[in-house]
Amino acid sequence: MTLQARVTTVVLLAALAGCNTAERLAQVGRVPELAPIESPTARPGYRPVSLPMPDPEPEVSAGANSLWREGARGFFRDQRARRVGDVLTVNVTIQDSASLRNETSRSRNNKDDLGLDGLFGLQNKLDDWLPSPIDPGALVDIDSATSNVGRGAVKRSEDIEMNVAALITQILPNGNMVIEGRQEVRINFEVREVLVAGVVRPEDITPQNTIPHFKIAELRVAYGGRGQISDVQQPRYGAQILDILLPY
Repeated sequence: MTLQARVTTVVLLAALAGCNTAERLAQVGRVPELAPIESPTARPGYRPVSLPMPDPEPEVSAGANSLWREGARGFFRDQRARRVGDVLTVNVTIQDSASLRNETSRSRNNKDDLGLDGLFGLQNKLDDWLPSPIDPGALVDIDSATSNVGRGAVKRSEDIEMNVAALITQILPNGNMVIEGRQEVRINFEVREVLVAGVVRPEDITPQNTIPHFKIAELRVAYGGRGQISDVQQPRYGAQILDILLPY
């Protein structure tokens, strides 16, 4: 292979390896540089966030020489989440275990004998009708036995402990609030996702603006990930399709 062909091959391989190949080669032997401090809105790919927000409320100020505000329920404002767009913390602590064992056994024996010793004298003529000599007293003899044994065991254990900040996305007519919280953590080329959603009562929110998971109705907790590691752990599409279609 000529020198020119070798150079071309190296360039093609570098192009196929990814668009950051040149940048990685330039960093060989150098200390990784920290990103400069800049406005997040000036970064490429920035998109403004659009979230559900409450209707604006008129600002009510206290009167002169007064600590009481009109419409207030106390001297200090309640800091707990109560409007669409407010944030509260969901404490998820699931330590659940279950063990179930079931065993069933059933057996049955049947035995039936039938003789034709006194069938109006016709029992002696059975030899003429049947191909081999018979004993009329033991013409029919039926014996059957069945036995069934079943065993089953289930053992499950779950241990989840995490705190997730959630947004109030909807206020129901009865005053209950629909919440949803999502977190994403990226480590190298793997993203871990946490999702919490459900319906809460305002009375169940603590003064610290938190709520335990067991007081959330229609609770949905999802923990998973996506990336190179999760992709390797999944069977290929062809294997999944064959696993569904093949009968064995």
